[in-house]
Formats: sequence, C-alpha cells, structure tokens
Amino acid sequence: MKKIISLALVLVMVLSLFAGCNQNEASPDLTGLEKATSGTVTINGQDITKASIRKRSDAGISHIPEDRHKHGLVLDYTLEDNMILQRYFEPEFTNKWGFLRRKNIRSFAEKLIEQYDVRSGQGPITISRAMSGGNQQKAIIAREIDKDPQLLIAVQPTRGLDVGAIEYIHKQIVAQRDAGKAVLLVSLELDEVMNVSDRILVMYEGEIVGQLYPEKTTVEELGLYMAGAKKDVVPLHCQKQNDNSIGYLKVKDC
Repeated sequence: MKKIISLALVLVMVLSLFAGCNQNEASPDLTGLEKATSGTVTINGQDITKASIRKRSDAGISHIPEDRHKHGLVLDYTLEDNMILQRYFEPEFTNKWGFLRRKNIRSFAEKLIEQYDVRSGQGPITISRAMSGGNQQKAIIAREIDKDPQLLIAVQPTRGLDVGAIEYIHKQIVAQRDAGKAVLLVSLELDEVMNVSDRILVMYEGEIVGQLYPEKTTVEELGLYMAGAKKDVVPLHCQKQNDNSIGYLKVKDC
C-alpha cells in the first residue's frame, strides 16, 4: 500500500521530519534527486514535480544534502569552483562566449569564505577534498544560503561535525527562519530537532505518525513516536494553502 505524506511549509517556520524507517523518502522528491512516483511538488503556486534540479533551484529551493561528498561537493574541484556549481552559467560568472570570469569567481568565493568563516589552507584555490568536514559543510551552507532561497532543505546537516560547527550551522538555519524563509530540517538528532524546530513531524514506516511542538513535548515522548509505540491521526491531505505555503508531495513506500 502506498504511504502518502502531505507537507505545507509556511514562511517563517522550521519544520522538522524526524526518525522512523527511511525518513529521508521525502527530501529526494522535493530536491529532484529522485523522480516523484506520484503526487505533486509546488512552490509558490508553481508546479515543479517534473522540473530539473536547476529549475527547482531557480524556483527558490536550496539543498544541504545528507551526503556532502556525494551530492554537496565535487571533491577534486577547488573551493571557488564548488561555490558556483549552481550559478556558473550566470552572466556574473560566464561571459557571452561561454568562458568563465575567473576574477569574478575568485571575488565571489572570497566574500563567502569571509562571511561564513570557511577555513582552508589556500583559501579559494584549496582543493575541497583537503578541507575538514566542518569547513566542507560551511562551504555548502554558504553557497546554498547565498542563493536567497524561499525554501531551505537541510538533511542531516550536522552529522559527524564537531560542537563548534554544529552550533554555527544551527544559527544559520534559525537565521534563515528569522529572515522569513521556510526550512525543512530532516534529522535523527533529538537535541537538534528539539532546539531548532518550530514544529516537528515524526515519521515511522514511511508515514507521519505525530505532529508535535518542541515547547509542548519531551524527548521521551518524541522517542515513543519514533519507535512506533505512539501514533496520532495526522491528516494526510494539506489544509487549504495560503499564498505563503510551499510544497505538496506524495512519496513512495517505506
């Protein structure tokens, strides 16, 4: 039987998807890493269900992927080249003959490196593979947030990072919320979900089993939902969406 989930993200909200079997089923459909098998994905009223990743990016979606090495960076590229992966075709970075504007790329990368405190041995010409995990993640966050997205999708954004990097990333996520953006956080970290979210949706075996608010729940209760020991009747279909709603989708089986 198909498991259906419906999400309506509203501006000025951090919505977390937490726990359960294959909890990351939703984000590939939203970001375009996988094709949706049914349902629709819309952003600001625009249907992007069959859109390419570039078109989704142009529509206002930024993505901090779960695997920064596989989906976030080209490890053998320089830091500056990774900073423009999704924007290299823009006139600021490519001239009318199709050649890269290296001076502009260098200036852009240096700006982001300073603004987001990305530390690397040789600055913008550092090979990304040589950077620490925390600084690789900072580089991805700098690139994705600088696009000024309407929706930021962050999947396991702090996995394997040190305390300092985790705190920094949490601040950036909250800053996006405060700037009037929608944030979809997919995480297995209890503390992260409780500290960063405005609302929590708990997934178990491919379906949403709980809708909770951090200020009204406990870690223990969240754990019960995560283990499938507690379930609520959560409406499968979106409420009528207002002009600020972002996204509606169905995902495949768990």
